[in-house]
Amino acid sequence: MAETSDEPTVEQLTRWSDQRLIQECLKGNQDAWTTIVQRYRKLIYSVPLKYGLPSDDAADIFQKVCLLLLKALPNLREPKSLVAWLIKVAATNCFQLAAQNRRLQPLNLEAEPYEGVVSRENPDELIHAFERSRILHDALSDIPPRCRELIRMLFFETPAVPYEEAAKRLRLATGSIGFIRMRCLNRLRRQLEERGFS
Repeated sequence: MAETSDEPTVEQLTRWSDQRLIQECLKGNQDAWTTIVQRYRKLIYSVPLKYGLPSDDAADIFQKVCLLLLKALPNLREPKSLVAWLIKVAATNCFQLAAQNRRLQPLNLEAEPYEGVVSRENPDELIHAFERSRILHDALSDIPPRCRELIRMLFFETPAVPYEEAAKRLRLATGSIGFIRMRCLNRLRRQLEERGFS
């Protein structure tokens, strides 16, 4: 008799909350760990890049933050604050690397502090920006696919897709795009309001 697997699919894992993924990681679920890393990979990389560090340093910081997270999982008090934790740990490592680089370089008394190495950007601003981006992403996921695609074409592609092209791609009459656009934006606005987006 064949065994049935109770293991969640990758698609199911991507819908799980951070808290549930962390619980699964603590049980030794490698797929849950991979999902967390994939979910926050761009965020972790973005911090050193935002601070002006080169991509090689960003890759080193990414690996270090992932190792620190793996060690910290059993003691992470608030899984809801995972985003803030990741950004603050990444930012701390940026400053440590910048300090180390300054010690290894000749002293330039005319240079601004952190010039070309780390900007003065506040980690709290990064946290806020990421959380807003995450809310928008979740809200877009909860509107119908046609609305999601139309909004993506009109507001997220650069340059924006003209109405005629959007109508062609969605197999709609060009004259209906304005009306459908307004209806889709209203749906997105309701989803954002439900999530407390401001």
